[in-house]
This record gives sequence, structure tokens and C-alpha cells, in this order.
Amino acid sequence: MLAIVSSHAPVGFDGEMVSVEVDIRRGLPGVDLVGLPDNAVRESRERVRVAIRNSAFEFPIDRILVSLAPAAIRKEGASFDLPIALGILAASGQVGPMPAGRIMVVGELTLSGSVRPVRGALSAVAAGLAAGIGDFMVPAENVDEARALGAGRIHGIVSLGEAARLYNRIAAGEDLPQPDATADSRTAGTRDDPSPEDIADIRGHSMLKRALEIAAAGRHHLLLFGPPGSGKTMAARRLPGLLPVLEREEALEVTRLHSLAGVLSPGSGLIRRPPVRMPHHSASSEGILGGGRLLRPGEASLAHHGILFLDEAPEFGSMVLQGLREPVEEGRVTIARAGSTVTWPAQFQLVLSFNPCPCGNLGRSGRVCACSPVEIHRYWRRMGGALLDRVELRVPVEPVAAARMCEAPLRDEGRRIAARVAEAAAVQRRRHAGRGFTWNARIPAGMVDEICPIDEPGRLALLDAAERMAISSRAFHAVLRIARTIADLEGSPDIREQHLLEAVEHRKYGDGDFRWIRE
Repeated sequence: MLAIVSSHAPVGFDGEMVSVEVDIRRGLPGVDLVGLPDNAVRESRERVRVAIRNSAFEFPIDRILVSLAPAAIRKEGASFDLPIALGILAASGQVGPMPAGRIMVVGELTLSGSVRPVRGALSAVAAGLAAGIGDFMVPAENVDEARALGAGRIHGIVSLGEAARLYNRIAAGEDLPQPDATADSRTAGTRDDPSPEDIADIRGHSMLKRALEIAAAGRHHLLLFGPPGSGKTMAARRLPGLLPVLEREEALEVTRLHSLAGVLSPGSGLIRRPPVRMPHHSASSEGILGGGRLLRPGEASLAHHGILFLDEAPEFGSMVLQGLREPVEEGRVTIARAGSTVTWPAQFQLVLSFNPCPCGNLGRSGRVCACSPVEIHRYWRRMGGALLDRVELRVPVEPVAAARMCEAPLRDEGRRIAARVAEAAAVQRRRHAGRGFTWNARIPAGMVDEICPIDEPGRLALLDAAERMAISSRAFHAVLRIARTIADLEGSPDIREQHLLEAVEHRKYGDGDFRWIRE
């Protein structure tokens, strides 16, 4: 008897539908597994055999063939344990039979027959819904994640025995109640993230706070440079507190990526706050961009719709830094391997911080910098001119005087700045609706003139700044995008001269030699 159970392979962003086909025939007892399984899938033969027996079922003493189709896609991980077990039970007549395409099943089995969580449950539900499947069996710890879409009947399973009983009821055509019928489909599976750190903790640094506000409002890439202990890392950690919560579609994409990478905590639901990823400088290119043997999303994709913060950026490998140019520009990561190409979204906001020189004392009052001009030049060039040219806001961070550090914080400052950022974000969503992008930082070069028109005084001021700074064409457009965000923060429909002058002030560092310290 042939039994077919639908499952899912978490490959790329959308994943692939997989049909687990089980055929039992007379012959020497054994299990043959075909369809490009990896070692973890091959080992499922023994896990499934013991789990079936420990769940009070009979393991067939016949020849069993398990085919994972389509055969051209490599199957990885232990998420096929449960569908293989149910397929064997159905083929041997102990459950079912079930029409093909009626239910999707994912889950890892222990030897006792209990079900463990798997990665990619949200992608599995999305792929199943697109294929017309209405019922889904997922591990109980993946239920909140799977229900985030607000569609389909999601059944949380804790054991093979429970899965078999539910399989029988669905196969018999019972009208099962919607498992999450009492929950609002738009809020089911959401989770409350801890409150981010408050920008009010930053004392002084008026220019830095203004740059953080502009960066948050337009999602512009940000560079912070200054001596050690001046507050660069502290400021970068408070940028997320200014960002508005994610829209539902954005939250679904972020949660899906975290699920595919296997970093979503069991029991977690929809991620509503923009993610913040802070990899260590020893991270590999695969760790940042994605890939590796199992082809999983990297830190760049996990920061989708959020922030990728590289502290002490020149210490990262040159391949890592230069590999970020395409995601910064295109908003996606494409990994090409022999026989397959995988793409993940990666529309992140890049935040870089590092010292102005190797010793860290350049521009620091009361300290002497021992670095030669050649050493300073070489240190900055570790970042690569192409990547730096894509970073729109460059902010020097100087140590704060002790008197300013003793001042009481303005506790409502963060709330007021966040409110202005939210208003500017709403303006951008309305203006850019239907254009394929949301934030000013993503305005294509071909639309800059249309979205960022300037008057004659502004044009003259911008031309003068461009001539003095010898900026590139990309930097020219970056100034216009920043000015558009500044105007949005002020509620101005037009870009005025003062907006352009402020945008130039935030852009002028880092393009030419020895322009890295405030004059």
C-alpha cells in the first residue's frame, strides 16, 4: 500500500514542498530512504523505528521504501521524522488512509515518541497554504510561530501517538474545531519584546542624537567614529529604541527568516520590533552573509527590516565587509552553489563604529596619537571605499566633559524623538506606497529628482558643497535623501536650503584623506 504525506524542506526563503511517499512490499525487512537525504535524514530510519514501537504501534516486518520527492532537492535536518513515521503507519494500515495534499506534517521524533521543535515552521505553513493545504501538524513548541499567519488549522503535537490519533480523525473527515479559534488572527502568535534602551541615557552629544534621529526616520546607514569610551557603542545600542514597530507583513518576513535560521526561541511568536544583530568581528563570511553546508540565512538576513551593527568594523574580514556591498545596495543576499541558488531578503540598516586611528587617540584632547598618516590611511581603507561610499551619515563622536556626565537625563527626550520618527515614517509610507520601497534611504537614483525636488537657493548650496567636498554621484544622491528625511521630520513637504546644509554636515566626513576629525 502506498501512503503520501506532505512535508516541507526549509531551503531558501520560501522553502520547498516535499512529498514523503512510503511503499511497503514483501521482502527482507529493512528501510530504504531515497531522495537526496543528508546524514540526519538517513538516521531517521532508526529513530522512527524505535519511536513507532515505543508509541504502542507495530513496525512492519517487510521491505519499506521511503521516497522524498522531488528527488533533485537535498533534504536536510530531522523535520522529516514525523511525516515518515505517519507514512509508515498509513502504509501499514495502522492509521488513515489520507488523501495526498490534505495535511502537512513537520517534526522531529525522540526515541520515546515525543515530538521536538524544528526550524522553518512558519515557512512550512506559508508554503502549504499556497498549495491549498488547510491542516498542519507542527511540534507544540512551534505552534505560536506557525499561527502567526492567522490562516490554516494549526495542530500542536507533543507525541507520535497524539499525531496518529489526529491523523485518523482528519482522515475520517471529522469537522475539527479551529485550534486557535479564540484568538484574533491578526495578533495570534505575537510576542512582547523587551523595551529597548533609551536615548535619554546619552548625555550631551547633541549632534550625535540628531544623527540618530535622522538615521531612524529614514533608515539611513550610519557611521560612528571616535576615541574609545566616547559613547559610540552606547549610541548604536539606543538607535533601535527610536524605530517604530514593524508592520504585519514586515513582522512575518522577519519571523520567517529567524525561524529558517533556527534562532527563534521555542514558544516565540511574531517578532514585532525591528531586529538588531551585533555579530562579533571574528564572524565568517558565511556567518554574516549566509550559506555554509546547510545554506542558512546569515546575520545580514536576520537583520532584515532592522539593524546590523558592526562594532570595531575594521576588525572584520575584508571579504565580509566587501560582501556587504550588494546587500546594502540591493536589499537581498544571493548564495550560488553548484546546482542551486538561494536568495534571502536583507533590507537592513547598517551601523558601523570604530576608532579614528589604530591607537584611538586621534583628535582626543590631552592624548597624543602615535599613528603615522600612512597608518591612519591604511586603517580607514580596511573598510573599502565602495562600502563607505554607501554609508550616508558619518558622525564624529567626541568624549563628553565630566560636567555634562553629571547632568540629570531628560527622561522624556527619547519619547519625543521617537514620536517625531514615527510621524516621519508614516509620511514616507504614504508617499512611497506602491513604489516597491518604504524608506527614504531606499529611494532609487532614478526617482531622486521626483521625490527630492529642491529650489534654486538649495541647488546653489548643494553645488557649492559638492564642489568643495568632491563628492561622488552616489554621495550627491545620498545628501538629497538625507535632506528629504530632515524635511519629513520637520513636517515640510519641500526640501529647503537649511535641510540641504544640515544633510551636507552629516555627510562630509570620510570621503577625503584627513577629513575624519571635526575641524
